[in-house]
Amino acid sequence: MDWPNRQGIYEAGDVTLQSGARIQSARLSWKTHGTLSPARDNVIIYPTSYAAQHPDLEWLIGPGKILDPTRWFIVIPDMFGNGLSSSPSNTDNYPTVVTVHDNVRVQREALAKLFGIDYVACVYGWSMGALQAYHWAALFPDAVERIVVNCGVARTAVHNQVFLRSLMATLEAAPEHVGNGRFSAEPRAAKRAFGRIYAAWALSQDFYRAGLHLGSAPKPNLGAADLESFLKTDWEDRFGLRPAADLYAQLRTWDAADIGANNLYEGDLEAALRAIRARVLLMPGATDLYFRTADNEAELPFLADAVLRPIPGIWGHRAGNPVANPVDMLFIQREVQAHLER
Repeated sequence: MDWPNRQGIYEAGDVTLQSGARIQSARLSWKTHGTLSPARDNVIIYPTSYAAQHPDLEWLIGPGKILDPTRWFIVIPDMFGNGLSSSPSNTDNYPTVVTVHDNVRVQREALAKLFGIDYVACVYGWSMGALQAYHWAALFPDAVERIVVNCGVARTAVHNQVFLRSLMATLEAAPEHVGNGRFSAEPRAAKRAFGRIYAAWALSQDFYRAGLHLGSAPKPNLGAADLESFLKTDWEDRFGLRPAADLYAQLRTWDAADIGANNLYEGDLEAALRAIRARVLLMPGATDLYFRTADNEAELPFLADAVLRPIPGIWGHRAGNPVANPVDMLFIQREVQAHLER
């Protein structure tokens, strides 16, 4: 990398969560790209997504890319449960539910103590990262200038919860499951099924109809030789790398996501949306099965300053993370750069 970058661990001590449970000796992993300006006014927070760790997110950082480290100081905080920050795999007595609210509260504390940052130019997030971006704007309305909600929502929809709870049930059905999302050994067969279920949701019906999972399809495609190879290399192997307890814990975080579920808003989603002062870019995938354009359309009337820019095409949820899709990458880059200049 031809720009400054640093990484480390923020030792947060014992953290009391929304539930009243505690993460003992909580640790928040982080990495930065770029240089913090003397005025500390060029900060972009880029939170991680489901099962992702900060190296998985770095593909879109670079000069001329979606997030430019020659202009911005980009901070990637690793979400609790992802295996780098405090997680069931590395923390004894990890709590049953760690919410998105719990995550962003510790992230803000870390920014202040590590870098003296109390105001951010933007929070950019995809998927579970977008859930965190929305929470940043609602919980700290005076501290956030902009957010990019890339394939995300303010509150996890019921249909999305049906998907998440089917994945939880798949892990719970494993003979290795000993209760409460913990396992006596890695449930390899259950994780294989988990990956295959995920593959049905992450990409749209139209994507599969066009055969874009196959290398024989028109470009861009995901390059597999056949369907079984695709399911194994793109899904089974990917989730096979992560401890099942961590996967389960982050499912619970995602399932419980709601910017209004806290003492500030007491469950009032509309009030939480109205409280957001940040300029908001809502960028759903037009064919996303998790976070629907209709969900963002329902949120839009309550936001003071927001635009809705659906990512066109048939790549489903993966449209928002277009590592192999230059068309969607250019769409996102144009929209994000315009938003950052507003």
